[in-house]
Amino acid sequence: MITVKKGDITKERCDAIVNPANSYGTMGGGVALAIKKSGGDIIEQQAMDKAPIKVGEAVITISGKLPCRFVIHAPTMEKPAEKIPPENVRKAMRAALECARAHKLKSIAIPGMGTGVGGVRYGDAAMIMVEEARKCSIDVVFVAYGQELYRALESELK
Repeated sequence: MITVKKGDITKERCDAIVNPANSYGTMGGGVALAIKKSGGDIIEQQAMDKAPIKVGEAVITISGKLPCRFVIHAPTMEKPAEKIPPENVRKAMRAALECARAHKLKSIAIPGMGTGVGGVRYGDAAMIMVEEARKCSIDVVFVAYGQELYRALESELK
């Protein structure tokens, strides 16, 4: 099942939420910073311990104080605040979903991948994210912080 909602991913009760990370595992901005602020520094520490994480790979950490069980760190970019091509969204989505399958997770919440500092247009990211989610057997909820991404994801799901 795939759904989309508008909200704050750090409030999601599911098996795991996805952090569209950088390869260093640092969590200094955007969704990553929100996850770290809500869940605690231990999440970043564990991600950095597993770095470098290549674009197209993903690692799983504890969730600290978050209501989910785990955080999956799937880099969309090598360096923090780097502009990326849309193909990195596909690589990160595949890696996150594969990580969830490998850990036998049943539900996953995913924010906009590459749509912040990565600079990928909402429509492009939404198309790729939905395409990849349709290939998996895990329950996926896309959590859009803003209205524009929400509309793009909703449109792709129709």
